[in-house]
Parts: sequence; structure tokens; C-alpha cells
Amino acid sequence: MTQRALDSSGEQTPGSSRPAMIDAGAELDPVHPVDLPPSGHRATGLTTAEVAERVARGEVNDVPVRSSRSLTEIVRANVFTRFNLIIGVLWVIMLFVAPIQDSLFGFVIVANTGIGIIQEWRAKRTLDSLAVIGEAKPTVRRDGVAAEVSTHEIVLGDVIELGPGDKVVVDGTVAEADSLEVDESLLTGEADPVLKRPGDPVMSGSFVVAGGGAFTATKVGREAYAAQLAEEASRFTLVHSELRSGISTILKYVTWMMVPTAIGLIISQLVVKDNNFKDSVARTVGGIVPMIPEGLVLLTSVAFAIGVVRLGRKQCLVQELPAIEGLARVDVVCLDKTGTLTEGGMDITEVRPLNGSDEAYVHQVLRSLGSSDPRPNASLQAIIDAYPAGGDGKAAWTVTEAMPFSSARKYSGAAFTETDGTSSAWLLGAPDVLLPEGDPTLDEIDHLNEQGLRVLLLARVPSGELDAPDAAEGDVPTALVVLEQRLRPDAAETLKYFAQQNVATKVISGDNAVSVGAVAGKLGLAGAENTLDARRMPTDPDEMATAMEQNAVFGRVTPQQKRDMVAALQSRGHTVAMTGDGVNDVLALKDADIGVSMGSGSEATRAVAQIVLLNNSFATLPSVVAEGRRVIGNITRVATLFLTKTVYSVLLAILVVCSQVEYPFLPRHLTLLATLTIGVPAFFLALAPNKERAQPHFVRRVMRYAIPSGVIAAAATFTTYLIARHHYSGPGALEAETSAATLTLFLVAMWVLAIIARPYTWWRIGLVAAMGLGFLIVLVVPWLQDFFALKLVGTTLPWTAVGIAVAAAALLELCWRWVGRRFGA
Repeated sequence: MTQRALDSSGEQTPGSSRPAMIDAGAELDPVHPVDLPPSGHRATGLTTAEVAERVARGEVNDVPVRSSRSLTEIVRANVFTRFNLIIGVLWVIMLFVAPIQDSLFGFVIVANTGIGIIQEWRAKRTLDSLAVIGEAKPTVRRDGVAAEVSTHEIVLGDVIELGPGDKVVVDGTVAEADSLEVDESLLTGEADPVLKRPGDPVMSGSFVVAGGGAFTATKVGREAYAAQLAEEASRFTLVHSELRSGISTILKYVTWMMVPTAIGLIISQLVVKDNNFKDSVARTVGGIVPMIPEGLVLLTSVAFAIGVVRLGRKQCLVQELPAIEGLARVDVVCLDKTGTLTEGGMDITEVRPLNGSDEAYVHQVLRSLGSSDPRPNASLQAIIDAYPAGGDGKAAWTVTEAMPFSSARKYSGAAFTETDGTSSAWLLGAPDVLLPEGDPTLDEIDHLNEQGLRVLLLARVPSGELDAPDAAEGDVPTALVVLEQRLRPDAAETLKYFAQQNVATKVISGDNAVSVGAVAGKLGLAGAENTLDARRMPTDPDEMATAMEQNAVFGRVTPQQKRDMVAALQSRGHTVAMTGDGVNDVLALKDADIGVSMGSGSEATRAVAQIVLLNNSFATLPSVVAEGRRVIGNITRVATLFLTKTVYSVLLAILVVCSQVEYPFLPRHLTLLATLTIGVPAFFLALAPNKERAQPHFVRRVMRYAIPSGVIAAAATFTTYLIARHHYSGPGALEAETSAATLTLFLVAMWVLAIIARPYTWWRIGLVAAMGLGFLIVLVVPWLQDFFALKLVGTTLPWTAVGIAVAAAALLELCWRWVGRRFGA
């Protein structure tokens, strides 16, 4: 029976953007029968021959992993666009009716498309190579030996080992369980982990939060409906890109404006004016082509692609391109302390016996606890390093029961049979969780926490179920284990960068709030003294949001609280980034606007994150923010150039239709202008450094400058053209009129470029000057004059054209300054 997505009422949920509730206890109904090992026996896994047999039958986990677009998709996306179709048709027409110089715009489009394909292909190769580096490889038992294999190499019946942080990659049935707790929240929405025993089903997309074990794959590849849901659930929905959606909106309106204007221009030039047919066609095409901001989409794709390549060189895997943009818009960064501000490892600085406990006996307890967990976390690993099995010539006690650490509980435990035959049970974890409020030991612990030290309490408990909710009741404090955390050397500089960029930093940790605050204070975090114990955090979303804004450090935070904190900040209009590397961060990573995972983090965190720092360096984040700001800031700038051209082209066409005159330009003129005032400079400006903070409302910000600039350019150009029509007469008059109008339009467009190129640097000044020099060369070199049909006649009209352009430039300055004051930069 195939499982179906059900809502809470039991009805199928149509069109849901995220998976609905799944019955976590439902049988998974294997497509092929799979032999499960008897309960209590270690599964040895398949033999090499059995694996080969299943591969031959196609029983392989061939579900495609998320990747960048294929080369075919890249070519199709860059070539088969609405505007390429329009320009392609016009290009073919021009090749038949006009000289080759009037068809230059077509060759420019071919070159642009080629550049777009090459850049995106480079980005794809970078992404794919980084994805291979960052790919988690599950451990599979074959021929009785455990080995890591790629996810797509798993076959039906494979025995796959599980440990804390491991993601369940295919559907299966538990074969072995050692206090195995699985979080199925990405599938079911239920935050509480589920204790799994041999014979219980596990579903792909869930992940281990505590304990370990192994499961047998019962469904692989496309056959498992639960796996398909998990693939959707364990991925972010595509992150919103205001830049891309804004450009799509602009192009939609441009199309609506372009169609009626182009029809009017065609009628005007071919029907109303009794001109040479081929010349009329050429001038009609010359009016339509510049209306299309064809380079804007290309430049956006190129900027994103180059951003991916740049970040790839810094070992930063961007799993979704718009995530670069998203992080640039972030105004709150939530950090998990462990693995972000501190390195994974810790060192024991002191063990303080309590209540008269014998120090040697405490050391033996710690040695035995270290031996009880085959998958120790960082704290327990520090204990193992300090008190290794066999140290002091003493063997560890026999483990009778073990309970691994859980972020929800904040402690681990084990029961032993000691060497003299007596039994004992112990808990090791957060003192403020294991001790009652007001216990005098807590004062001593607070003093240690204020020094930035991490403190664990070792407590003896009555024998019984260690994982019972009341297991800590009646515990006897036996010793304090004091740990020193290793600070990341680059963390202080990164926190300083975010402070300079007005990005609020919130440290959210499961550790003691005072201890976390002390660590953050050592790193120079502003507001580190404002700490809050999450157990006293208000549950009301609005009150929680206020608490989040007023404090900088939060301790004793549960995984579900992390998720609620992110939602509370988002409810206040903040754009939130969440960083983390542990399974307790997964829920918050998934709900944050941008999730950032460390490469050494758990498989579950890497699966839901949009950005993976493969070098595990928190210091890479400023590079990602800077890259996003470069992309957004520069595209906003150059978009104004492209859309100014669209506005003045549409207005010129309307003025020509209303005035019943010949369109002043041939395609070659506007190709030259577009290349010198938009195409070449926009490419350099789009890739330049830019540290401006990303601002919202992309479309409004661009159009509030592009519309007045385009209106001024069109009015100045058409004024020069009308004056020239009255000044020149006889043969060659139209060419002289066109040349004068071209000069005015070029100078006005150059002034728009000069405004956009600010603030000036030596290379920006050089870029603007080089474009002006290029146009001057065309005007003075005879063969270029002939090629582009540009020749200034006399001195009166050319100087008149310059004067009109100067007046337009002054009006542009006034207009831009007014818009800047009225609406903000």
C-alpha cells in the first residue's frame, strides 16, 4: 500500500508546499521481501555477490540528488527566451533588408548568450565539485565489514549504521538499536524524538538525535513514496529572490509597453511615411530593438554565477544561488556557540569532588562513562581523553544500561556493575537541570560560568530506568567536571564585521546562559552581558520577539525553542540567518530565511542548509555577505542603465508616431550607443566591489531613477532631432539629423553612466573616459563614420546638440538629487 500525505483530519492534502503529516508508525510495505536479522543479533549485511545481483535488478537508490542545472538546461534557459525570440526574428529580417552594420545587435546577443552559458557552466562545475566534497557518505555493512559508500550506491537490503546526527537516507526497518532516538519532525511536524526499537520502521528524511544502531533498507530509489516526501521535506523551498522576481516583473511590464508601441511604430514607418521600403524596415527595427533590456537578465545570471565561483574558491558551497542575495539582506544572525564561536574540542581543566566523594572513585566513574558511549559528543570525548580506558591500570566497569546525551534532556547516563559486584547508576549533564533551584552548589557553578567555563555535574541516582522523565529525582551530586572551550581564532573578527554592518548577532546555545555570555564577551560581542535563560523565555510570540530584540545571548535553549525564536524574529520583520552544525539546530536552520551549516556538521544540518561552509570556518560568512551585497548593489545600479534605455526608446517611438516623422535612428546607431553607454560599462560595474547594504523594493528603487532619466534623454534627443529637421534640407539631410540626435543621446546617456559610476575611483573614471573616447574615435575616423553612418555637418547643429545635452545633464543632476532626498538613496 502506498502511503499518501494526510492532514490532521486524515484527508489527503492537495498541493501542499511542504509535506503533510505522515503516520510515523505505518508499515513501509517493502516492494521486495528483505531478510531481517533476528532481534539481538548483529547484522553482517549483504555479500558482494548479493549487492551485484541487486544492482543488476535495478534495486539501487537512484533518486537524483539536488544539483545545479545540466548543460542542456543551461543552454535552453539562456537561448530560448522571449526576448531572444523577438530579437532573433528582427535580426533575420535585417540580414535581408539592410547592410551588415545594421545587424550588429544580433551578433551582440549571440555573444551575450555565449557568455551567459559559459559563466553558468563554470558555476555548475564549481557547485558540483563542492557538492561531491561535502556529500555525506553513510556507513554500510557488506561482507561483515563497515564501509562508507555514496548514497546512490545503497541497494535494497543493505544494512546501514546510524549515529547521532546521521540522516536516514532510505526507508527501512531497525535491525539494531542502542537507545536510538530519531527526530521525524521534517516529515511529521512533531518535534519530540521517537525511541526506535528493532523492527520499527524508519523513514528517509528523519535523523538521529541520540543513541545509535543500524537499519535494513526496505525501499530505495523512486519506489518509496516516503522517500520522495522526505526529499521535499529535507530541502528548503526555493529561497525567495527579490532581485530575480523584480527583474521578471520589470520585463513583464516592458513587454506590455513594447507591443503596442512597436505596432504603432511599424504602421507609422511603413504606411504613413512613403519612404524607401528597406530604409523604413531598418528604422522600424531600430526603434524596437532598444526597447528590450536583453542584457539585464544576462548580467544578473553572470553576477550570480561569478559569485558562486568566487565563494567556491573559499570552500563555500551555495546550494541555491539566490541564497547569496538572501544573506546580504539579513539583519539578524543567530549563532550556535559550539562549532561556531568555539571549536568542537574541549579540555578538562578541573574535577571537583562534592559531598566528600573520593577523587579516585570519581575518576573511575568518569572513565566508565567514557567507555559506555560508542559515539561520544565533544564533552564526553574530553572526559575520554583525560581518563582513557585502562588509565591508572584500572579497567572500566561493566555497562548494564546506557543513555546517550540528548539536547532535549541536557544530560546522559549509564548504569554499571562495579568490580566488587555492586551496582550504580550515574547521570552526567547540565547542573542547573539536574539540581533543584536554590541548591548551594549552583552558586559555585555560577562563578565558574562567569569565567566562560563549561561545567557538567556528575550525579549518582537510584537504580532504575535512566530514560524515565523523573530519572534525576533523588540524585546525589558527586563531582563537578570543569571544561574549557577552545575559541575560534577568527570568531572575534567576524563578530566585529557584523557589528560594523549593523547586523544584530544573537548567540543561541543549549549551554548555561552565563557561561555562553562569558565566551561571547571574550570575543567582543556587543551586548554579551544581556543574557537570558531560555527556561524563563516567554512563550507568547510577541513577548518572545521583544526578549529576542533586548538580549544577545540565550542559554539552555531546546531545539524547538530555537525554531520558535527564529519565527519570533521573523514576525518583527527581521531577515534571519541561522548557523549551526548539530542536530539540535536542524529545525531552526530549516525555518530561518537563510540556513548556514558547517561542513563538519551533521548530515541532517547540511541537508537543510542553503549555504555549507566546507572549511568549517565561521570567518567565511563575511565573504558570503559581501558577495551578496556586491551582486545586489551592482545589479541595482546597472539595471537603471538598462531601463533608462528602455524608457527613452519607448518614448522616442511614441513621439515619432505622434509627430508622423521618420524614426531618427538605424539599428547600428543604437547598437553603438548601447555598447558604449550600457553593455561594456555595465559588465565592469556589475563585477566591481560593493559594500552597500542591500535595500528592499528593487523595482521601485530602479524605476524611480530610470523613468525620469529616460524621459529627460528622450525629450532632449527628440528636441535636437526636430531642430535639425528644420535646419537641414536636401540630400543627406536625414543622415545629418540622425547624427545630431545621436550626439545628444550619447552625451545624455553618458551622463547617466557618470552618475551611476559614483563614487569615483581611478578605474571608474577611466571606464567612463574610455567610453567617451570610443565615441569620439567613431566621429573622427572616416571609415568608422561611413560604417556607422555618423557625420556631423556644420558647426551650428552639433554645438546646439551639445548645449541641449548639457541642459539635460543639469536637469538629470537635479532630478537624481531630488529623488535621493525624497525617497532615500
